[in-house]
Amino acid sequence: MSLLKTESIETNKYELTISVEKEKLEEAIKAAYKKNGRRINVPGFRPGKAPLHIIEKMYGEGVFYEDAVDALYPEALENAINESGLDVVGQDKLEIKEIGKDKGFTFTAIVIVKPEVTLGQYKGLECAKETVRVKNDEIEAELKKLQDRNSRMTAVEDRAAELGDTVEIDYEGFADGVAFDGGKDEGYSLELGSNSFIPGFEEQIVGHNAGEEFDIDVTFPEEYHAEDLKGKPAVFKIKLHDIKRKELPALDDEFAKDVSEFDTLDELKADIKKKISEDKNAKADRDFEDKLIEKVVDGMTVDVPDVMIENSIDQILTDMDYRLRSQGLDLETYMKYLGSDVGAMRNSVREQAEKQVKTRLALEAVAKAEGIEASEKDVEDEFASMAEKYGMPVEDIKARIPAKDLANDLAMNKAIDFVKKNAVKPEKKSSAKKKAE
Repeated sequence: MSLLKTESIETNKYELTISVEKEKLEEAIKAAYKKNGRRINVPGFRPGKAPLHIIEKMYGEGVFYEDAVDALYPEALENAINESGLDVVGQDKLEIKEIGKDKGFTFTAIVIVKPEVTLGQYKGLECAKETVRVKNDEIEAELKKLQDRNSRMTAVEDRAAELGDTVEIDYEGFADGVAFDGGKDEGYSLELGSNSFIPGFEEQIVGHNAGEEFDIDVTFPEEYHAEDLKGKPAVFKIKLHDIKRKELPALDDEFAKDVSEFDTLDELKADIKKKISEDKNAKADRDFEDKLIEKVVDGMTVDVPDVMIENSIDQILTDMDYRLRSQGLDLETYMKYLGSDVGAMRNSVREQAEKQVKTRLALEAVAKAEGIEASEKDVEDEFASMAEKYGMPVEDIKARIPAKDLANDLAMNKAIDFVKKNAVKPEKKSSAKKKAE
C-alpha cells in the first residue's frame, strides 16, 4: 500500500492517489470468498463448497472485488494520509481507478484538511475586566439560605393558615362536575406562596384552619399543558389536615458555631464574603477570557469546512446524550419530550458548534505563531491529575485519551494564558474627565 500522488484540488481539499499491491488484493479476495462464498449458488456444488475459480468463471473475475476493496481501503487510506502529512478532518469520496488480480488496485480519495488560519491582532488586545465588589445584601442572602437549611417545622394550632406556612392536604379537582386525571392526591405537603399550583389555589387555602373541609374555585391558565383543561374553570375539594410554620434560628454566634467551623457570626460573614468574592472573580476572569478569545476569533480569517462544524455538532449531541443517560434519560426520549427531531436538534446547536471550531482554530494558530507547546512533563502531570480526579488508574486514562490530543488541549490553554497576559486593560477615566464628558 502506498501513496502515489497528492494534489490540491480546491480550498481545504486534496486528492490522494493510492495503490494497493496485487498480493494484498488476492488475500482480500480469498477472505471475501471464505466469508460470502456460501451465499452464491453454483449448480453441482453444495453451498460454500464451490471453488473460487468456478465462481469467478460463472459470475466474473470481479465478483468479490467490492468486498475486497471495502476490507482494504481503510488501512490503505490511513497509511496514505499519514504519509502525506496532511491534517485531515474529513473524507469526501473514493473512486476506483483500476483493479485487477494481476496489478492490484488504484483508487483516489478526496480528503478535507484543517484550514489555514490568518491571524489578526492577538497581542495587545484592549479589554476591560469587571471590578468585583461584594454587597452586604449578597452576604445576607447567603445567611438566609443557611437559616432556611437549618430551620425546623413546628405545628400551628392557634391560628389559620398563612402564606409561608406548609400545609398537608387532600385534594380532588372537578371540571364541569367531573373528576379529571391527575387532579387528586392525599397527604400532599404544600408550601403556601411557593406557586407550585395554578394561580389562586394556594391563596384560597389561606385563612382556613386545620381539620376544615372546603372548596376552592380556580381557572386553569390558557397555556396549561393538558389540552382539555386549558382556560377551564375547576373546583377543588380540599381537606386541610395540619398547618406547620418554619422556625428560623437566630443569627448569632451560636448559629455560626452550629453551621460552620467558626466561633462568631462575624467570622462566618467574613468567610461568606470571601467565597462570594472568589466566585465573582472566577466569573470575571472567565468573562474577560471569553471577550479576548472572541476578539481573536473575530480578527482571524479562515474558511471553515462544513465537515468540521458537523463533527462538532456530533460531539455536542454525544456529550448531551451522555449527560442525559446519567440522569436516567437519553437524547431520543428528550427530543420526543420537546417535540423535536434530530434535524432541529442539530440546528439548535449549530451556532455553538461553529463557535467551538473557530475558537479552537484561533487558539491553535496562536500557539503555532508563538511556538507554544505542551512538554512531556505537562502531559504526564495532566494524566496524573485526571486519574486522581476521576479515581481511575493513569493507564486507563491514557487508553481513553491520546497523548497527542491532550498535548494539543494543554497548548491551547497556554495560548489563552498568553493572550490574557499580553492584553491591555483600558485605563480608568478620572472623575473630572467623566464629569466633563
